[in-house]
Amino acid sequence: MTVTDTPDLECTAVCKDFGQVRAVDNVSFQIPKGSFFSILGPSGCGKTTLMRMIAGFEDPSSGDIEIKGKSVLNTPPNKRNVKMVFQHLALFPMMNVYENIAYGLRCVGTDKATIDQKVKDVLERIALPDVGNREVHQLSGGQKQRIAIARCMVLDPDVLLLDEPLGALDLKLREAMKIELKLLQHQFNTTFIYITHDQSEALVMSDHVAIMNEGRFEQIGRPEELYHAPKTAFVAGFVGDSNRWSGKVSAVEGGKAKVTTDAGLQMLCQKRDGSDLSAGQSVNIYVRPEFISAKRADTGAAGDLNAIRGKVDSVLFNGANSRVLVRGPSGELIEADVVVTGSDSDLRAGDDVALSWSDQQTMCFAT
Repeated sequence: MTVTDTPDLECTAVCKDFGQVRAVDNVSFQIPKGSFFSILGPSGCGKTTLMRMIAGFEDPSSGDIEIKGKSVLNTPPNKRNVKMVFQHLALFPMMNVYENIAYGLRCVGTDKATIDQKVKDVLERIALPDVGNREVHQLSGGQKQRIAIARCMVLDPDVLLLDEPLGALDLKLREAMKIELKLLQHQFNTTFIYITHDQSEALVMSDHVAIMNEGRFEQIGRPEELYHAPKTAFVAGFVGDSNRWSGKVSAVEGGKAKVTTDAGLQMLCQKRDGSDLSAGQSVNIYVRPEFISAKRADTGAAGDLNAIRGKVDSVLFNGANSRVLVRGPSGELIEADVVVTGSDSDLRAGDDVALSWSDQQTMCFAT
């Protein structure tokens, strides 16, 4: 590996034990320079513990952590060129914006002229050139977010860690800040490592995402890979919305598996690369709502492969992201995305519908 190829961060077989509990279990990954990398997982999966080890607030029980090709295991937090943005930002309320951003530079003995120039430059780059004299309480939530990032970026970190920084914002501002953070990361071209349990944040902003579960990385990939080609049932169920059925494989031929669900439905799915399905095996099937066609029940026959008759239980209107909940033959609720135009052709509660989808969009995993 050449110097130019050296990743900004590399973790090798990192483990962390708290007594008898293993919070992080044999995690290895590399993050190339200038990447937006997210670690996504449910609460308690170990993602914050992993971030604290990268920052130096916790020591790994085993394994190695390298920043710019050098191990930092024996380097204290204040000596690592890593900065961290927390959910509650931790801006100093007794200091104005300029003083907040300049604080770290003053701590390392930077001269006043350099501080002035660096603070001015970073405020320009976050598109807030005129707020230096404002008090923290005068800023909006989104402005505080940018100032917290600017306070870190003025110190030129190799890696910026962000621990659920949007969690305290309201929904509309959170949606706007997803785009804002992605633009800021491009602006600074610094490696961002983002910790979240919110899949939409991770998928929208990231170049690569690691899905973490019970201390391990289940899969690392581009957002579209995780969504369309999950390698495990956990990833299929955790990333995006999915309908799920349990059943058994009744036959495998021609690269496809025929499954009979516990409710007696017949489904066909394509075998994934590397999967080893065989007749009699118990499986879970996942189908995303956007791949299910929902039409009034004048076409299609019950019993066809990947075809279900049902009745609309309710319509969830959300503009272009509207959805119907259909009560299936065994009483289960099935979600399907629909277009709601406001006309008489729209599906409504009580309508009989035929649902169908392609075997290519039927994800099947052994249990």
